[in-house]
Amino acid sequence: MNDTIETLLLRYYGSTAQAPDGLEESLCSSIRLAETELEKEQQIITRLREKRISRRHAVRMVTIEAGLEGLSLALEGVRVIESALLRPDVTKPAYS
Repeated sequence: MNDTIETLLLRYYGSTAQAPDGLEESLCSSIRLAETELEKEQQIITRLREKRISRRHAVRMVTIEAGLEGLSLALEGVRVIESALLRPDVTKPAYS
C-alpha cells in the first residue's frame, strides 16, 4: 500500500496530533540520500557502458557496493537503538 505521509499521520496520530519532531528534516535527509545514491549508481552505469573493465574489477566494484550497503544498514540500526535509549522510559514508575 502506497499511502501518503499525510494519510499515515492521520491514521496513526489522529487529526489533532502534531507531526513527530524532526519528521520533515528526516524525510528531506532520506530523499537527499536516496538521490545521491541514485546519482552514484547512474555514474557507475555510465562509466561501465563507456569503458571495458575486467571481471576482477567488476567483482571488486560489486563487493564494495555490497559492503557499503551493509555499513549503511548497520549505521541505521545504531541510530534506531540510540534514539530508543535516549527517550525516557515511560513504562517504569517514577520514584520520588
